[in-house]
Parts: sequence; structure tokens; C-alpha cells
Amino acid sequence: MSMRQPNAAGMKAITISRQYGSGGGEIAARLAERLNWHLIDHELVARVARELGIPEQRAQGRDEYAQGFIARVVSQFTHPLPTTIDPALRVASNQTEENRYQEALRRVVETAADSGQAMIVGRAAQVILAERRDVLHVRIVAPLPKRITYATLRENLDAAGAQERIQLKDRDRTRYLQTVYHRDVNDPMLYDLVINTGVLSLDQAVDLICQALEDKAQMLSLPAEEVGPAHGLARYPGQPADIRPLTGLTDTQPGS
Repeated sequence: MSMRQPNAAGMKAITISRQYGSGGGEIAARLAERLNWHLIDHELVARVARELGIPEQRAQGRDEYAQGFIARVVSQFTHPLPTTIDPALRVASNQTEENRYQEALRRVVETAADSGQAMIVGRAAQVILAERRDVLHVRIVAPLPKRITYATLRENLDAAGAQERIQLKDRDRTRYLQTVYHRDVNDPMLYDLVINTGVLSLDQAVDLICQALEDKAQMLSLPAEEVGPAHGLARYPGQPADIRPLTGLTDTQPGS
């Protein structure tokens, strides 16, 4: 593993989105140590809880979990509402508490990025900070069998238990992003870099992210409209021609 410190001048944060069991959390921890940046993971939950003025353990129950999202707000964050309350008012109160939580989460993520040197794991940070050029967005993935092996090792589970936990966590995170932000967690356009730890080691992933961080930092000096695949390229010397598949491979077959 290369230990050269990347030149990340101007970059404020890295967001790490990960499939459960892909090693994304461990990669984030190693990155934070190597860069000497602040790791924001479960701590973020505590900071949201402090903003809301609620016990931390109650905020943890909400983090990255959409199923039954509104119903749990009242039971976990406030005193129970009277059973005789108008149903319309109950829905409005639930919605207010949900919005309050999401607004607090957004403020914490944005404040972390503004402060700089932030390694933010999960928490929809790739969506909240999507428009910022000074943030690197990374997605960590791996094939399911590799993730089962990881979870059995790290969490002392059998294979069946590990698979069940992986599928539950993945489903929760997918629903959370879809429900709250109407985005697909697997959309590659949300990320600058997608790394498959099924073929690369965690340390190699750290190296790749450091290199991408340095490369994106260098692009900050360019106007946003100049950044892209055309940057630094000249026109083709001649007229490009299309090379297409054989006709029989693309035509629709009768009865298909």
C-alpha cells in the first residue's frame, strides 16, 4: 500500500456509500487514519440526536431505515399522542417530526463538509452533497458470496445469518434513499468512483480513493463546464465511422 499523502487541497469531504459486507466501513476508517481526516459514522447519529434534543439510542433506530419511518417518529421521538386526536392532525404531526429529523441530518452533513477533512459514511451524504465539486463520492461494492464471507468473519455469524443480515441492511438503505430522496443507491451517476472489493483488497481501495481525491482536487481550478471527457482532447483527425454489429445480430427475429 502506498503511504504517500495525496495533495487534496481544496477538497472538503469524501462520502462513502457501501453495500453491507463490502468492507466500506473499514475502508473509510483506514482512509480517515491515513489522511488524518475526521471519520463521521455512528458519531453522526449522536450529533443529529443532540440537535434534536433526544436520546442518542432513539436516533439510532431511525438511521438509514425507511420502513415504518413515520410511525416510529412519534413513538420514539416524542411522547405518545392522545388516542382521540384527529387522524389528520396525527399525520401532520408525524410529517413534522420526520421533516425535523431529515433537516437536522442535512444540516449535520453539510456542516461536516463545510468544516473540511470529513470522511462521511452513509447517511445519504452522496445525495445531500451531490452538487459540491469539493466532495469526492465513492461507492464500495462486492459480490454477495464475498460479502457473506466478510460478515461471517467480522460478526461471528453463520452463512445463513450473514446473508439474511446483508439482505436486510441493503434493502433498508435502498428504501431509505428511494423514500426520502427519490434516488437509486445503485445509480452510478451519484459517484465519482465505484470500487469492487471482490477483486481488490481494502488497502488497494484506499490507494485508489486517495488517487481519485488528488485528481479531483486538481480539477477544482477549472470551470465546471470544462470538466469532462472532452477536457484536453483535440478533434479526431478524420471523420469517425461507426462500426456496427452484423445485421443478423441486431435485427428483430420473427416471433420474438
